[in-house]
Amino acid sequence: MVLTGTYERALDEKLRLAVPKSFRDALAKEEQLVLTPGTDSSLSLFTSSTFEAMARQLAERSPNGQDVRAFSRLLYSQSHSLEIDSQGRIRLPLELAKLANLSGEVALVGVGDRIELWNKRRWDEYLAELQPRYDQLAETALTGQPRSVSHTENAAGEAGRRPVQPR
Repeated sequence: MVLTGTYERALDEKLRLAVPKSFRDALAKEEQLVLTPGTDSSLSLFTSSTFEAMARQLAERSPNGQDVRAFSRLLYSQSHSLEIDSQGRIRLPLELAKLANLSGEVALVGVGDRIELWNKRRWDEYLAELQPRYDQLAETALTGQPRSVSHTENAAGEAGRRPVQPR
């Protein structure tokens, strides 16, 4: 299962959030979901099986490492099991909604193995900042190598504009 797409939903006063049908369909075989603090001021919603796989990966790290201990404490102490109710909604724990500054409009973003929940304004800012670097990010993410600047692209990433050479 690969979760994709971006959906905007309103968070109600009881901190309930409607899960888009495409996500509900993809998660239909899962009885439990796990909501965790995410990165970049978001929350991450995992299936229980994906969360368990992440927990196994984390358990393979040395518990003596300070970052491993700190991350484990932060992750597990703030994670909550959730279920999708009969109306297709999840209820966010107050402390996680506050952590990600979620109120009003929320962006639900499919990111492969998880759904990220973002403050809509913050998501729009994130997109505006990173979308212009899509090609560079894709090359680095897919090859592990930073993108080299082509002969028709300057260091600012502007295609088709060659730098002016002094005479």
